[in-house]
Amino acid sequence: MDPGSPILELAAAQARSDTDEVPAPKIDLRLAAGEFALVDARHSARPTWLADLCCGLFPLTAGSVHFLGRDWSAMPQNYAAALRGHIGRVFLSGSWIGFIDVAANIMLPSLHHTRDDPIALRERATALSCFFGLPGLPLVRPGDLAASDLARAACVRAFLGEPELLLLESPVQGRFASLIAPLLDALASARDRGAAAIWFTRSDLVWHDPSMPATHRLRLGERGLVPA
Repeated sequence: MDPGSPILELAAAQARSDTDEVPAPKIDLRLAAGEFALVDARHSARPTWLADLCCGLFPLTAGSVHFLGRDWSAMPQNYAAALRGHIGRVFLSGSWIGFIDVAANIMLPSLHHTRDDPIALRERATALSCFFGLPGLPLVRPGDLAASDLARAACVRAFLGEPELLLLESPVQGRFASLIAPLLDALASARDRGAAAIWFTRSDLVWHDPSMPATHRLRLGERGLVPA
């Protein structure tokens, strides 16, 4: 990657998902190392669509999406899958595998995308779990964990492995204000080492929080991403 290249760049990027009934907006966004975009998604049904677009999961109908200087549409599928290992994500839908425990869910992306030692990975996951307010790495299945603890576990999964891009889809879910402080601390550390981040929020509390150190404040709507 060229040192001057952005971490993420969407240039008039447009894609249509299987559920789209109307044409999706064209998206322009450029995030350099250390930058943090707070996106108001309170009146949009598209935060997951946009996060998927950033991950190169849709064939484009217009424009381009580059991550770490590479064009998603120009990569073989196996290479693109490996590159997604550099993205940490909190999913709006949860995206938990119900028949395995939360600990395995947390570590599975890193085990799949990297060659990290599983014992060392578990130690880092345990430390992150405690950082986000869990008593340890959860060994129960997702359905047996309280909603607040599952939100904390989602943050552990997203930050594990020191990703270079963080996509956080309403991580506090408008209900778990105690998550904001550790999230901001984790984001600060990630940005200090050169990661970029997008935080999609549907929470008035988060959007109006003066402590949010966003370098970009944007709204997601029918016209795409616009400055707030």
